[in-house]
Amino acid sequence: MSTLLNPIDLSRLPPPDVIEALDFEQILEERKAHMLGLWPEHERSAIATRLALESDPLNKLLQESAYRELLLRQRINDACRAVMLAFAQGNDLEHLGAFLDVTRLQVSPGDPTARPPIPAEWESDTRYRQRIQLALEGFSTAGPRGAYSFHALSASPQVKDVAVTTPRAGVVRVTVLGTEGKGLPAQAVLARVYAHLSDEDVRPLCDSVEVVAAEIVEYQVKATLTFYNGPDLSLVTAAADAAVRAYVNEHHRLGHDITRSGLFAALHQPGVHNVNLIEPAADIRIDEEQAAYCTHIQLDFGGLDV
Repeated sequence: MSTLLNPIDLSRLPPPDVIEALDFEQILEERKAHMLGLWPEHERSAIATRLALESDPLNKLLQESAYRELLLRQRINDACRAVMLAFAQGNDLEHLGAFLDVTRLQVSPGDPTARPPIPAEWESDTRYRQRIQLALEGFSTAGPRGAYSFHALSASPQVKDVAVTTPRAGVVRVTVLGTEGKGLPAQAVLARVYAHLSDEDVRPLCDSVEVVAAEIVEYQVKATLTFYNGPDLSLVTAAADAAVRAYVNEHHRLGHDITRSGLFAALHQPGVHNVNLIEPAADIRIDEEQAAYCTHIQLDFGGLDV
């Protein structure tokens, strides 16, 4: 379950039609066909023979121009992506944020006087993109749930996730998951979020706001893997380990269940014959004020399949 109100999952959008699939060989063949059409009909057979030779200067010229066309089309694709929220990065994303008056948060100021200088650390593109998507909610005071989420995320870059609940009438509880370690936010972070949400321009007069830390549910992943005979076991094991780490990191969020089926899918990489998942023994159900945190991953060798 997602705790933040993102009505559209940007990762699930279909590929934009404006982004063109590029194929060098197709471009080259189109240029060859066009060039043949420019010659008198009685000379085309000889020209076609030359174009079939990789070493012919005419063919080399077309290959060079086709490659330049490929680069130009790729640049156009990149320019199109740069103005789309789902794909924009870096400064391009900041210009999209400026359109909605959402600036990138500074995580650490760095130290330009240090030797060597320590650069400033800024909010990641992923988190910044999430806040931009919630920005329209923030135009309201923090009455709607999405507005509370936007303002809480904007209060501190140390906020990873937010859940907004109403435990009783007139009370809004904002649960905060931190970015460090297991996700328990520091008291200073909670205080900053509370102060930001308590601003008279943010909080409706009739709401009483509570800001609390998320409850962390710890678990381990232990599995025995059986492999097919053939692939390099170290590479297959590394792929399974990377996939399961990506899964647990992705679901270190408020309200995200940890499912055995999800772990099986992550562990069952090409080259893995079978997975015996020992821990967790059952799905881990997480409510919207909790976050699951994996403390240890252990993948054991279970032999080779004949």
